[in-house]
Amino acid sequence: MEFFRIRRDIPFMRHALVFNIISLLTFLAAVFFLFTRGLHLSVEFTGGTLMEVTYAQPADLGAVRSTVAKLGFADVQVQNFGTARDVLIRLPAQKGVSSAQQSTQVMAALKASDASASMRRTEFVGPQVGDELAADGLKALAFVVVGIMIYLAVRFEWKFAVAAIIANLHDVIIIMGFFAFFQWEFSLPVLAAVLAVLGYSVNESVVIFDRIRENFRRYRKMTTVEIINNAITSTISRTIITHGSTQMMVLSMLLFGGATLHYFAMALTIGILFGIYSSVFVAAAIAMWLGIQREDLVKGNVAKKDIDPNDPNAGATV
Repeated sequence: MEFFRIRRDIPFMRHALVFNIISLLTFLAAVFFLFTRGLHLSVEFTGGTLMEVTYAQPADLGAVRSTVAKLGFADVQVQNFGTARDVLIRLPAQKGVSSAQQSTQVMAALKASDASASMRRTEFVGPQVGDELAADGLKALAFVVVGIMIYLAVRFEWKFAVAAIIANLHDVIIIMGFFAFFQWEFSLPVLAAVLAVLGYSVNESVVIFDRIRENFRRYRKMTTVEIINNAITSTISRTIITHGSTQMMVLSMLLFGGATLHYFAMALTIGILFGIYSSVFVAAAIAMWLGIQREDLVKGNVAKKDIDPNDPNAGATV
C-alpha cells in the first residue's frame, strides 16, 4: 500500500555527514545532562509510600492529586486501580517523616475533601526494592540490545548489526537526556516505553536494510550510495503510513491520557520521531561508512541482467 511513489531518488546520503554531526552533538548533550543532572526517578526506584484508597463514587483524580499536592508532596502519582472508585497513590520518601505519618496525613486531607474516602492498604517501598528494579531494568535493556544485534547479524551482516545498535542506543540516550534535562519523572512505564522504542526503531531499520539488500540484487550498476538513497526513497510512503498512524495514537495518549500516561506517551513520542530520523541518517549512514557492499549481502548466483532504476515496474514486489 502506497500513498504516493517518488520517481526520482532523494539524495539522503549527500547530507548524511551534516545530520550525523547534529546527531553526535545531540547525543553528547544528552550524555552530559544524564551525568550532571541525572534522572528524576520515581517512587518505584527511590522508595516511598504506596496507598490504596477507595471512594463510594468514581474518584476525581485531579481533585485527589490537588489535595495531596497541597500537603507539600512533590511528584505524587495518582491513578485508578481496578475500578473508577479505587485510587492508587504513590508518595516519595521524605526525610524525617515515616511512612505511617505520610499515610495518616494524606488520609486526613482526603477525608476532609470527601468523607467517603477510606484506606484499603498502605505499604512502604524500600530503596532496596528500587535498586533491584533499576538493576532489572538495565538487564532488560542489555538483553534487548544483544538480542537485536544477534538477529541483525544473522539476518543481514555484522556491519548492519553495528549500525542498527548505534542508531538504537542513540534514540534511547536522547530520550533519557530529555528526561534528565527537563527533570521529568522516570518511572517504570517510561522504562517500558524506552524498551518499546528499541523494538520500534529497529523495525524501521530492518525495513530499510531489507530494501538495500534487495536493491543490491536488482541494480548492479548503481553505487552503494545510490542503492541506499533508492532504498530510503522507496520506503517513504510506508514510513508515513506506519509512523503517522502510530504517532496519532501516541499523541492521543499524550493529550487525553491524563497525568498517568503523560510521561509514557512523551517518551514514545520522542522515540518515534528520533527513530525515523536515526534509521535514515544514522543507521543507513553508518552502514555506508562501514563499507557495506554488494558482496556482503548477496550470496549465491545473482542474475546478471541489469535493471533500469527508472523503470516503474523494476522495484515492484509481491
